[in-house]
Amino acid sequence: MAPRPPTDDDRENPYTVANASRIYFLPNLMTAGNLFCGFVAVIRCIQAHYIMRTTGTATLITPEAALLFKEAVWFIFGAMAFDMLDGRLARMGGRESLFGAEFDSLADVVSFGLAPALMVFFLILSPSQGYPMFQSFGWLLGFIYLLCAAIRLARFNVITNPLLHREQKDSNKDFVGLPVPAAAGTVASLVLALLSLAEHDRSLQRWALALPVLLLLIAILMVSTIRYPSGKQIDLQTQTRLTTFILFGAGAAAVIVFRQYGMIIACLGYIFFGIFRHLRRRHRRSHPGPTTV
Repeated sequence: MAPRPPTDDDRENPYTVANASRIYFLPNLMTAGNLFCGFVAVIRCIQAHYIMRTTGTATLITPEAALLFKEAVWFIFGAMAFDMLDGRLARMGGRESLFGAEFDSLADVVSFGLAPALMVFFLILSPSQGYPMFQSFGWLLGFIYLLCAAIRLARFNVITNPLLHREQKDSNKDFVGLPVPAAAGTVASLVLALLSLAEHDRSLQRWALALPVLLLLIAILMVSTIRYPSGKQIDLQTQTRLTTFILFGAGAAAVIVFRQYGMIIACLGYIFFGIFRHLRRRHRRSHPGPTTV
């Protein structure tokens, strides 16, 4: 039986098999750049780990290994830049597709799930690094982070699927749970700061507890229902209040001036802003004000 020729309805429907699987060049090229940066970050972490093992400095980090870890951090930041560009290009050109959404999530698993988990494991949680309290379950902490990142991405694909029938109350544009790029950026910025601090005494011993605790907190926030603001609707026509503009400008200036410490403050500020806003909204719902007749 000959296949049925496409009708006008098929050409107009973006969710047929042919239309949904289309590969638009520029957005998916940015996603490929995201995946490339994540892959190189993983390689740099592995290379740094081998250098630390072969030098025999179990609790110290060599300058060569520190440089490789820093390169891994910057490749994660590069993946974040590509991740912002792919969606924005797709929306600007009207070239969003189901294929692009799935491809983007697969790249994010590598760049923002596997790469940060390996970085923390090799730098702090690995048994070869000389921290006995992490030798038994260090790998498990890294896997929990990776698992939560994968679950967060899968949930995002489900709740943003355009084929779902939505209610009016589901029109909120905020992210449900901490976005995976923000989680990876927080881990990467903290690693960068720890490496800078380690340049003075070449030891991470006193800072060893910071990363595992933060890793677990971030993992929990990724799969939580706490809402975080999204910047997807920001463009050249977006208007804002003066106070918001001043705060954003001050934050951007702090990141530029203080570099890795500024990035930590910005990332942690974003994380705890979502937590405090969530707690405030819960308090308002549980303690409603007096109603007027």
